[in-house]
Amino acid sequence: MIRIRAEVTSLDLYGLCSRLCRFSLLVFVLLAAPAQAQGLAGQVQIDAAGDLPVLFDARERLARPDVSEILRLRFLTTTDFPPFNFTDQTGRLAGFHIDLARALCAELGMEAKCQIQALPYAQLQDALEAGQGDAVLAGVAVTAALRQRFVFSRPYMLLPARFIRHRETQLPGGDAAALFDRPVGVIAGTAHETMLKAFFPDIKPVTFETRETLLAALKDRKVDAAFADALQLSFWTQSPAAANCCRLFDGPYLSERFLGEGMTIMLGPQGGTLATALDSALAALSRNGRLEEIYLRYFPSGLY
Repeated sequence: MIRIRAEVTSLDLYGLCSRLCRFSLLVFVLLAAPAQAQGLAGQVQIDAAGDLPVLFDARERLARPDVSEILRLRFLTTTDFPPFNFTDQTGRLAGFHIDLARALCAELGMEAKCQIQALPYAQLQDALEAGQGDAVLAGVAVTAALRQRFVFSRPYMLLPARFIRHRETQLPGGDAAALFDRPVGVIAGTAHETMLKAFFPDIKPVTFETRETLLAALKDRKVDAAFADALQLSFWTQSPAAANCCRLFDGPYLSERFLGEGMTIMLGPQGGTLATALDSALAALSRNGRLEEIYLRYFPSGLY
C-alpha cells in the first residue's frame, strides 16, 4: 500500500469544477509540445491564491443512499502525517482528515455514529480487511492492485506539482517559459523528474538525491528554480530553514498519469453503498464551502 507523499518513485505515481463561494478551477491548459503533453497534464488557473480546486460540478447532484440503518461509521487514520493527521498538545487527534471525517459524518447525519481511530499506517489495510473499520482516511494512493481489493471514493483533494524560485533570481517572465534553457532542480527518480522532462523539454533538469540537497541548492542559487511537490514546498517556504528565500512560481500543475488520482477515501470491498454516500457528502461539502474552509484551516499559504 502506497501512501501519497511528495517524494515517490516513478513506479509509485501518486472534472469538472465550478466556482463555489470564492474558489474555482477555470481551465486546464496543455503544456509543452502537443505530442508530449496531449492528454497527460494540465496547468490549473485559479482566481485567488489559496483557492481549492474540487472535482464536483455545482450542477451535479449525486444520489445519496439511505444510511439510516448503518450502525456506525468508523474511520481509520494515523497520527504521523501532519497536517493531515496528528495528535495535538492535549493528545487528541487533529488535522485536515480528522475535521473532514467529522464534517462527512455531520453531512450524512451520523454524528452520533461517527468514530475515528488512529493506527500505525502499515496496519490500516489489514484492519480494514478485518472489519475493524469502515473507511481509511489517511492519504492512501490509489493503485490498480488496491482497486482489486478495495473501493475508493472520488478524490477530495489533488496534490499538484509547483515550481519554486529564489526571490533574487532574475527571470525574463512570470511563467515556466522563463525557465527554458535554465537549470531547474528536481529529485532524481521521482514522478516529478519524469513529469518535468515530459512537459518541459526545454528546461535543463539538474537532479538531486534528496529534498534537503535540492532545497539547499535552491537557497544557495545553484539552480534557478526547483520542481517538486507543492505540499512540501508550501510548508518549506514558511519555515525557518527557508529564511524567506524563495517563493512558489507558476502552476499549479496536475497530472493523473504522473501524480495519481489525488486523495480519496478507501473502503472495504463491500463498501460500495457507503462510498456512494460519501461521494454525495463530499459534493455537498464542496458546494457549501465547508471543504474549502477545512482546507484553508490547515493550508493557509495554499498549494495552488
